[in-house]
Amino acid sequence: MKTRLTELLGIASPIICGGMMRVGTADLAAAVSNAGALGVMTALTLPTPEELEAEIARCRSLTDKPFAVNLTVGVVASEINYDDYVDVIVNSGVKIVETAGRSPEPFMDRFKAAGIKVIHKCVAVRHALKAERIGVDVVSIDGFECAGHPGEQDVGGLVLFPAATQALKIPVVASGGIADGRGLAAALALGCDGINMGTRFLVTQESLVHADIKRAVVDMDETQTRLIFRSFKNTARVYRNSVADKVAEIESTGGDFSEVHELVSGGNQYKAWTSGDIDAGMVTVGMSGGLINDIPTCQELVQNIVGDAERIISDRLVSIVAEGAVDASTALILARRSRHVFNQPGDHKEKIHA
Repeated sequence: MKTRLTELLGIASPIICGGMMRVGTADLAAAVSNAGALGVMTALTLPTPEELEAEIARCRSLTDKPFAVNLTVGVVASEINYDDYVDVIVNSGVKIVETAGRSPEPFMDRFKAAGIKVIHKCVAVRHALKAERIGVDVVSIDGFECAGHPGEQDVGGLVLFPAATQALKIPVVASGGIADGRGLAAALALGCDGINMGTRFLVTQESLVHADIKRAVVDMDETQTRLIFRSFKNTARVYRNSVADKVAEIESTGGDFSEVHELVSGGNQYKAWTSGDIDAGMVTVGMSGGLINDIPTCQELVQNIVGDAERIISDRLVSIVAEGAVDASTALILARRSRHVFNQPGDHKEKIHA
């Protein structure tokens, strides 16, 4: 499967494993890349730039395929010197970076000078247009269904994806609510050049998240997430557990972030990921968890998604169009005879049955 995304990044399949804090390790990134998609390590999973440098080297030892490093700016409470992380990324020879959070503009000159392709994650078309203007190579646009931070406008992918593709010239990657070949086929039909998945890659054999967390996602349905941090204007979609419910309760009574900080701390999230206790901390998953029914290898997952998408496009959709073409001339004659004219005022149902 070839798109502008695969050509630009040198990957076989138009699929990206989005950066996930404390999940995007060298192991998962390499497994995704070896499967023909784009694996992404998360820089801030590593406590220091020196540890990031070592993790990049470890990823390179596990794959000879392209992989990316995610740098998320301004969404964690601790003080971080991002320039040091950027220096490590540039000096390590990484050729693809996924940025998120604040604008990557302060780092763009260094990325471009090093020949790095930049994928920027956005939640609104206006942000995507700004990213295009400052020179990013790809926009990954997050619909309301996504895990993590969907923004404050609550626009689902079915509207947001084509809105972005019709506004931008650079490749657009659909993100949020996608977990299988149906999502890939839909994204391509909406004008995107690929898909980004986090929750789906979280639930793979190579993900280091505890097996009980993976099983909880397999068992969930599409209603098992909750939005928190709305009152702080930093909305996050997470698995609906006791922690999420407690945070929402505190927010509903006007509590400030200091009252929820410990509940949602990175330490507690790490405890949940590693212990398997779904109620130990904030568990970041998207609505696509309701579409996940198994725990495959990354290789199996990528092959299945691409294969299913190709079959949907070449078999189901082609057969629908072919059947419609047979009756096209008859439909045109009937349409001309009909008194139903959509651009005239009045009730459409009356016109249809007139």
